[in-house]
Amino acid sequence: MTSINPDGNLLRPPASEDMITLDPAFGTRFMLFVDTEEEFEWTAPFNRSSRSVTALAGMERGQAYFARAGIKPVYVTDYPVVDSDAAAAMMGRWIADGAADIGAHLHPWVNPPHVEEVTPANSYAGFLPEPLERAKLEMLCQRMAERFGQRPTTYRAGRYGVGPHSARLLEELGFRLDSSVRSRFDYRAQHGPDFRSMPIHPYWAGPQRQLVELPLSTAFTGLLRRGGERLYQNIQGRGRLGGAMSRAGMLSRVPLTPEAVPLPDALRAIDALMEEGARLLSFSFHSPTLEPGHTPYVRDQNDLAAFYRWWDGVLDHLARRNVRAATLDQLLTAIPHRGRACKAA
Repeated sequence: MTSINPDGNLLRPPASEDMITLDPAFGTRFMLFVDTEEEFEWTAPFNRSSRSVTALAGMERGQAYFARAGIKPVYVTDYPVVDSDAAAAMMGRWIADGAADIGAHLHPWVNPPHVEEVTPANSYAGFLPEPLERAKLEMLCQRMAERFGQRPTTYRAGRYGVGPHSARLLEELGFRLDSSVRSRFDYRAQHGPDFRSMPIHPYWAGPQRQLVELPLSTAFTGLLRRGGERLYQNIQGRGRLGGAMSRAGMLSRVPLTPEAVPLPDALRAIDALMEEGARLLSFSFHSPTLEPGHTPYVRDQNDLAAFYRWWDGVLDHLARRNVRAATLDQLLTAIPHRGRACKAA
């Protein structure tokens, strides 16, 4: 990486001097981000009236499980959830108890102001006109301040949909950390961003370099994993070859999520990321997955039991590798002040 990112645009790789070196005392840690959102039909078109938030019992069970495991999740939360009296009260209690952190999550089609046409392209907040992206972010922040007594400082765009203005807007609105960049994924075929060649390590973003970008963790695994992204992209363009090589254990792309990722693949991904020098592993899933019937990943009670078995296996593996959970505050404390980082560089 070189100095090619003067505006801190989250769609471009960072300059080498913007890479963040965590405090050595931080060690290697992991965090959990939960995309906390309304329930909707995943295969249906986007719909402004799909705003139901009913998976609260599942969320309570999930929070209790992670609390027992010593994990303080970051619930990046969208407008319908914040607007739900029951959900806001439940999550407000978690914040007051110090058991969870709350961030912002923007689904444009259910987040006011409602002025744009509801289309697949407009489902990416970062690709909306800049004034509209700002207005939606501001209304979400205001509603969160009303509900929780504080404005959010952590953000993840719905559908990972950051755009050319997102980093600057987040800086201006007081955000300290973004976790929207899904490294090694390309969503252009769905009208979305291209995150190929983005790093797996945290870095400074935004025009003032005051925003920490923490990419979602994705590993290449298999015998050919050292071929990395270029080899993976070449294989994907050759019909069924990519699937065949994945099944043969030659090359796979594996995100750290319990959603559609088998446990053995996740364990290999953890080891591969650590081999690459990742100091922070970022796990994530969608909140409706915590209750059967809302996402393709947990359709019934058997799937839900498998979801928790996945976490049992992952947490056991992390413990064996001496990878402990980190809170949001611990992460931010481990990041050198931007001025010191510049001076050292």
